[in-house]
Amino acid sequence: MRLYLVQHAEAKREEEDPSRPLTDRGRREAIKVASYAARIGVRIEKIIHSGKLRALQTAEIMAEHLNPPGGIGKAEGLDPQADPKVFSERLKALNEDIMVVGHLPHLSRLASLLLTGDPSIEPVRFRQAGIVCLERDDRGKWSLIWALRPEEIP
Repeated sequence: MRLYLVQHAEAKREEEDPSRPLTDRGRREAIKVASYAARIGVRIEKIIHSGKLRALQTAEIMAEHLNPPGGIGKAEGLDPQADPKVFSERLKALNEDIMVVGHLPHLSRLASLLLTGDPSIEPVRFRQAGIVCLERDDRGKWSLIWALRPEEIP
């Protein structure tokens, strides 16, 4: 199973717009990353997101390019301060490749928990609109496969 973790793209500040939609730059970067992911052959069954507008909009952009058969859905336990153990337990029941669009610090803690068993180590640095690809082997062990940041795409 592959798990693609995506930090939502750049969003407007709360003072500017309390709903925090994506900025123009955030949209451009998300499109750039999603388009590249499609070109390199990323295939996913479903995209799930936290339900916050910025995560939903990023998920929609990813879905436009990756066309997941299972579509897009909201999931509980993906808020910025959510306990990563809750979502890591849910992953044990999944076998298909999925993309999760969420927030920091949750994504960082989740990746750390999966890779090291300790949510506080932070072995991966996330970037808005970036993708971190993890893979679970047959024994249930997770590995970092690759990470992609918008500025790395030609």
